[in-house]
Amino acid sequence: MRYHFLVILAVYIAFANATELTFELPDNEKQCFYEELEQGTKFDIDFQVIAGGNYDVDCFVTDPLNNMLYQERKKQYDSFSHTTTMKGVYTVCFSNEFSTFSHKIVYLDFRTGEDDRLMPDMNRATALTQMESACLSIHEILKVVSDSQTWYRLREAQDRIRAEDLNERVHFWSIGETIILFVVCIGQVLMLKSFFNEKKATST
Repeated sequence: MRYHFLVILAVYIAFANATELTFELPDNEKQCFYEELEQGTKFDIDFQVIAGGNYDVDCFVTDPLNNMLYQERKKQYDSFSHTTTMKGVYTVCFSNEFSTFSHKIVYLDFRTGEDDRLMPDMNRATALTQMESACLSIHEILKVVSDSQTWYRLREAQDRIRAEDLNERVHFWSIGETIILFVVCIGQVLMLKSFFNEKKATST
């Protein structure tokens, strides 16, 4: 019986109606995503710029009639929720057209619809059994764990990119210091050598 509920829980999580992706947005470019939704469907959008420039991007959401539902400029991260009033294709666009040389890496989480109940007869008059209560608790905890893992993955990606960038800068700085050190050493040797040559010339 326990395994039966765990299988139901796993299948429910596996078929959740959500899309998560990370994409690269070049400079002076715009990228859009399209989703066909029914009327009365709720959708949630979370995005975050994890690398590039000042970590900002323009975001626009439009309905099938091209009416602007959401518009924010130069945002590092944000969330947006909306319930559709008509059936059709909804558009989510990210623009980096204000940047002339830096490309961005953007994370997008697009969720549609309400969460289905874990058990269809949850609202029955009788109390839930201990097994059903445990399954509901596990389900809620797993949702929290999933959100936490997504947040930690984003932070890990940001920290890794910053660490690699810092490592590259330190690497080039070390090379520059080494070159300067060799130039200074050679200059000092030549300067000392010129002092001895002038002394030898005056003595003769």
